[in-house]
Amino acid sequence: MDRAVLQVDGVTRRFGEVVANDDVSLRVRAGQVVGLLGHNGAGKTTLVSQVVGLLRPDAGSIHVGDVDAVAQPAAARRGVALQAQGQAPLDGLTPRTAIELSGRVRGLSAREARRAALDLAEVLGITPWLDRRALPDGAGLSGGVRRLTAFAMAVVAPTPLVVLDEPTNDVDAARRRALWGAVRDLADRGAGVLLVTHNVVEAERVVDELVVLDRGRVVGAGTPAELRGTEDAGLRLELHLLPGDDGPGPAPMPVARRLRTGRRVLLGIASHDAAAAVSWAAHLRDQGAVEGYALGPATLEDTYLALTASTAGAPTTDRIADPTDAPSTDPKDEELTRA
Repeated sequence: MDRAVLQVDGVTRRFGEVVANDDVSLRVRAGQVVGLLGHNGAGKTTLVSQVVGLLRPDAGSIHVGDVDAVAQPAAARRGVALQAQGQAPLDGLTPRTAIELSGRVRGLSAREARRAALDLAEVLGITPWLDRRALPDGAGLSGGVRRLTAFAMAVVAPTPLVVLDEPTNDVDAARRRALWGAVRDLADRGAGVLLVTHNVVEAERVVDELVVLDRGRVVGAGTPAELRGTEDAGLRLELHLLPGDDGPGPAPMPVARRLRTGRRVLLGIASHDAAAAVSWAAHLRDQGAVEGYALGPATLEDTYLALTASTAGAPTTDRIADPTDAPSTDPKDEELTRA
């Protein structure tokens, strides 16, 4: 499929002196998952707000299918299903009711909405909570169940474009995998999906293409393999530095990219230089110049850090953690894990 369900061209949006989006362009085709990747404050949610008509761009154009989303925001919204970054307002509702109501609003019959709610609850692992009522101040349902319910509300009925803004917030590791499977299934059934995230590892696992935002500008775009640049740097050598050390001097082999992040130095090297890289790193360790080293495949994280560091003018120091290792931030999600 090559039909664009979302076309963003040259979009710029300012808030006073702050340029939140700076000449942003991207395209989402039917059957494709496109990741919009960037740190907090990179301009991702501002762009989403313009796609769904909550903000107007100062310049540029947005089309949802054949509809001009700037000139006809209400008409464009009919072709978009959105899971917003914040929690959905579920207080007083059960997940079953919320999902079914969303399906009815999207045109499903009562029978179709009931069936879809049950199917999604099973896929996402929230069936035991379908009839538990959400209460004020986060009571009744955990943050993870609320987040998964919001995802189900967004995707319960077929929609040409699905926009998911940080869909895995508060969701435990096991159900994140289930959610990503559901995202992939959406695209396989013909929807275009715009996935907004700041998690590099999650993005690489599910997307067909990535757009990297930094300070409102697109600083990289392409497939994960293209962004990794594996044809030039198939491996990454990671050196673990001593406290207070500035790192070793130049490497004895060609280096495609070199990046300092905290007490790590990441070097992109060609596969045929692996032996020389290991020999050099082992020598540094034996001489006490580094604490240790690791050699592995080049990752999207390396590219992301390099892209955002170069535009920010200073090295990025935060490691993007593997989501499967990260515990849920909501203590009530322990109940989800035991289920």
